[in-house]
Amino acid sequence: VYEDADLLVVNKPKGMVVHPAPGHATGTLVHALLYHCGDQLSGINGVIRPGIVHRIDRNTSGLLMVAKTDAAHHSLSAQIQAHSFTREYQAVAVGRFREPSGTIDAPIGRHPVDRKKMCVTQKNSKRAVTHYETILAYQKATHLRLRLETGRTHQIRVHLAYLGHPVLGDDVYGKPYPGLEGQCLHAAKIGFVHPTTGQYLEFESPLPDYFRRVLRQLRT
Repeated sequence: VYEDADLLVVNKPKGMVVHPAPGHATGTLVHALLYHCGDQLSGINGVIRPGIVHRIDRNTSGLLMVAKTDAAHHSLSAQIQAHSFTREYQAVAVGRFREPSGTIDAPIGRHPVDRKKMCVTQKNSKRAVTHYETILAYQKATHLRLRLETGRTHQIRVHLAYLGHPVLGDDVYGKPYPGLEGQCLHAAKIGFVHPTTGQYLEFESPLPDYFRRVLRQLRT
């Protein structure tokens, strides 16, 4: 989507893992970045996650920023820590919401039994804040716009499941949806201050085919 000497913004497809992990030794976004950039990626996160400032889940599609230099990495990480970095998502959630918009302010930590999952908990948790608004309510699902104030692991998925409206197709916090691999969740907008120029940059990604297909099914 964008590239200069300091950073890239990429539009990750659904199904692609961001960096190597158990069971995903090849075919990750990091492999693609190394092919594209060579050694021009920040080294702060080591050899497994070069350039990776923040992540999105394998079955979440959309925008991700990548640092080429350590200075850019520090700047972008600081913006995330200060909550001054714009992250807007679109999702389809199960059911209809009582309130058309709202804020979920509920701490998230590791699940006490299933260590692969996160949950809303007071124990060993961090504050998590998600703002949501309805784009369109269907009979059995709701198309949402969500803005992250914090960036916890699986934050949107955990928060919506906590409300009783898991993301459609989420096979970890909800249940699978026919013909859909994983959750219907898209990182649609990203905005940040450029680490070198000081200019605010914002990028948008149109809804991908799988997301539009789900909306068509909901309409009919």
